[in-house]
Amino acid sequence: MELEDLKGLIELLKETDITELQIEKNGSKVKIKREKLLSSIELSRPVVAQEKPSSEISEENQRLITVTSPIVGTFYRASSPEGEPFVQAGSRVKKGQVLCIIEAMKLMNEIECEAEGVVVRMLVENGQSVEYGEPLFLIEPV
Repeated sequence: MELEDLKGLIELLKETDITELQIEKNGSKVKIKREKLLSSIELSRPVVAQEKPSSEISEENQRLITVTSPIVGTFYRASSPEGEPFVQAGSRVKKGQVLCIIEAMKLMNEIECEAEGVVVRMLVENGQSVEYGEPLFLIEPV
C-alpha cells in the first residue's frame, strides 16, 4: 500500500463519522483507528419538582447513605430481565446484601449494601449507563 493511499484513508476518516477502518490490499493489512474527542458532553436527566424547602432536603440527605457506582458500566436491578429486582424503594436491606448488578466488559459485578437500612430512593433506571462515583441509591440507616 502506497503512502498516498494511506493519506487518502486518513482524510476519509477525518471527513466522516467512521472511527475505525481495516483494509487488506495486495497482501498488506492496514488498520486505522481514530478516537473521537468530544469537547463537551451534555447528559440530560429529568428534572423533578421539589416539594420540600432546600434546607430540609440537605438535612435529610446528610443522614442518608449514598451508594455510588464503583465502576463504569450498565446498571441492572435484577439478575435477569425477567427476574425480580434485588431491592425497591422501601426495601429493608442488610449490610452485604446485593442491591444491583453493574455490567462492565461482559462481567457482572454485584454491588452490595454498605450498611443496614431502608432504601429511600433509587437514583438510576434499569439498563442505564452509569459512571464511576455516580449515586445509585439513597439508604436511610437504621
